[in-house]
Formats: sequence, structure tokens, C-alpha cells
Amino acid sequence: MDADRARELLAAERQRIEQAIAVLSQDEHEADTEESEPGELGSQELLQTELDSGLAEDLAEQLAAVERAEARLDAGTYGVSVDSGKPIPDERLEALPTAERTVEEQEALRR
Repeated sequence: MDADRARELLAAERQRIEQAIAVLSQDEHEADTEESEPGELGSQELLQTELDSGLAEDLAEQLAAVERAEARLDAGTYGVSVDSGKPIPDERLEALPTAERTVEEQEALRR
């Protein structure tokens, strides 16, 4: 994949993730500032807090993957599997710019 195209894809992915983090942070701040009566917190709010926490962790992991991909791009190893050194097809990188492995390697890793 062309380095300029890779930078464009990674920049778009970074922007998407950072916007999602900002929205989540704003939602959490608004929820914190809402007034509620003692004992009013119910299981629904607890569930939402847990979901938001999981989403925040997932977004942090996605952002770290973008940073690793950017580092590989700078090092000249972007588009090459971190495990085998085999090329990652451009179609996969278009769909998942942060891909670190070929589809086959990723599936084998999940097993």
C-alpha cells in the first residue's frame, strides 16, 4: 500500500476514535453532573456505567493500535505481518488500517 494512502487511512481512524472518546467523556461528565437523590441509583445506571467503562477500554486499545500502525509506517514495516513478515493484502488494510497480521494469522491466533 502506498504510504500516503496508509497515512490517510490511519488519520481517519485516529479521528474517528478520538471523536468517540470525546463523546464518551462528555456523556460521562453530563451523567456525573446530573442531580439524583440518594438511593436513586438503580441497576440501569450501573449497567450503563459498566458499558461505558468497557467502551472506554476498547477505544483506548483501538487508539494504541493506531499508534502501533503509525510507528510501523514510520519504520517502513507497515503492511507486513508482525508475526511472519508476510505482506498484508491492501484490501485488508483498507478495511482495517491497523491490521498487524494476515487474516489467516489472525484467525489462528484466536483459536
